[in-house]
Amino acid sequence: MSGPAMRIYALHLAVVAALFAVQFALPAYHYGNVTRIMLYAVFAIGYNILFGYTGLLSLGHALFFAAGAYGAGLTAHWWSFGPVAALGAGVGAALLVSLVTGLIVYRTTGVAFLIVTLMLAQAAFLSTLYFNTVTLGDQGIVLSLPPVELFGAALHLADPAVKYNASLVAFAVALLLSLWLLRSPFGRVLIAIRENEARTRLLGYNTALYRFAALVISGTLSGLAGALYCLLFGYVGSSFASLQYSTLPLLWTLLGGTGVTLGPPLGTAITHYLIDISSGLTSSYMIIVGVALVAITLWFPEGLAGWFRRWRRVRS
Repeated sequence: MSGPAMRIYALHLAVVAALFAVQFALPAYHYGNVTRIMLYAVFAIGYNILFGYTGLLSLGHALFFAAGAYGAGLTAHWWSFGPVAALGAGVGAALLVSLVTGLIVYRTTGVAFLIVTLMLAQAAFLSTLYFNTVTLGDQGIVLSLPPVELFGAALHLADPAVKYNASLVAFAVALLLSLWLLRSPFGRVLIAIRENEARTRLLGYNTALYRFAALVISGTLSGLAGALYCLLFGYVGSSFASLQYSTLPLLWTLLGGTGVTLGPPLGTAITHYLIDISSGLTSSYMIIVGVALVAITLWFPEGLAGWFRRWRRVRS
């Protein structure tokens, strides 16, 4: 591994180590906030693989987040799956939904891809409302899960420390997987498709197959975030499949920086605290959030992480 590559991996490992260390100093309120931010960051990282690396704009990623959440929540509620089995069911459901979605949108790109993914996500949202005898609709399902046995210790998912560290493990896996993928030959092809798909196809690559693989990886990671969120916070409802959960990862990725591995986590953290602070000032907090986000987007069109990366290159 070259020197620059080692420094990049060291930076990402340092971020994970910092998040592990900071938990011992965080107040209870921010402890819970950072836990949620890490879970949402997994969702954003998954979205970035499709949008940031491959250049496919999706407005249907709530479909995958909800597939993971419902896969875990329904099996735990109706079939009494334990937390580990329910997590596997959630990730498996997200993988299955990603495969089916990939087959449907296999030949679509651009606006057509955006519209089809939006339609599929909205169909899933309406399905959660229609089959409310199973999903309990807007009311949702509240879970009461048994502890996880690990090396003879009983880990209760309601314990804030368990929630934090489980989220940290998922975040670390997603972040390092994203970094490895970006720097691999497969990731280089995805970037080539984003920059010029016609030229990439002329080089002999089956670009449709690569886009399909990117969607499956992206959707499965997003489903992992949904399944963990459901299990750690003990709830799944129709709102997880709503349009809001399709636009949020897009917002996080644009704000942090598309195609930058640390961009989505940064955008997730900023957006979370921006909403949190402004909602304490006024009931019309979304106006403040909107103005702030538009200003940041205008001043930093590459996202904050993208701007910082370009600034470093100019300085060096």
